[in-house]
Amino acid sequence: MSIFRSGIGYDVHCLAPGRKLILGGIEIDHPRGLEGHSDADVVSHAIADALLGAIGAGDIGQHFPNTDESIRGISSIEILRRVAKLVADKGARVVNVDATMIAEAPRLAPHVAAMRQKLADAIGLSESDVSLKATTNEQLGPVGRGEGIAAIAIATVEVE
Repeated sequence: MSIFRSGIGYDVHCLAPGRKLILGGIEIDHPRGLEGHSDADVVSHAIADALLGAIGAGDIGQHFPNTDESIRGISSIEILRRVAKLVADKGARVVNVDATMIAEAPRLAPHVAAMRQKLADAIGLSESDVSLKATTNEQLGPVGRGEGIAAIAIATVEVE
């Protein structure tokens, strides 16, 4: 008998000059990128946390701590690949993920299709099993003022 479990993930990072903007594993032309120990891809981080939550395995900070210099600058798509392997090692199968990116700029909608494919490949899913949306924060709060970018995700896994 299969059991279905869900997990929720959230991430936010500040925008900073001199960094590449990577979201959903795709580099986006923008004068600032997200600050972080890795490439700071909030979409991949939120999905990774959702997957870890679904299997009761903590969060990415526990598995990929910012105190570990050996992973400084790691691609968040690589983090997502490693998390997908943890899910499989726990005897679970990812059913689907759904994520929303929250940013005032740049405009993200033109990049969603490429991001969905990159994320699906990293997790081992069909693109149709990865939903990704973009919205703004209506100029409210730090994200709304353009100080950072956030993402929220939910993942469903099947455990046999």
